[in-house]
Amino acid sequence: MLRTASRVDANQASIVRTLRAVGASVLHVHQLKNCFDILVGYRGRTFLMEIKDPAQPPSARELTPGEAEFKATWRGSTYHVVHTPQEAIAIITKN
Repeated sequence: MLRTASRVDANQASIVRTLRAVGASVLHVHQLKNCFDILVGYRGRTFLMEIKDPAQPPSARELTPGEAEFKATWRGSTYHVVHTPQEAIAIITKN
């Protein structure tokens, strides 16, 4: 189900730009309800990433109930929560 007005974290553009700069494919899926923000492909692997803005208070950086349920029940690739471009790069380049 699509949201009518999904919010995008202020740092999402810089994270996506950094991932693409190192050769990753990035698909925006933040409009899907109760899911994650971006799907990242890099060197034959797939990463699910929920982006949280470190400038927000801790309560605003928590997963929503729907995101938490998705993370708990997902049987595929690891669900990652990232706050910075550096965190995202570290995840995709980790062996």
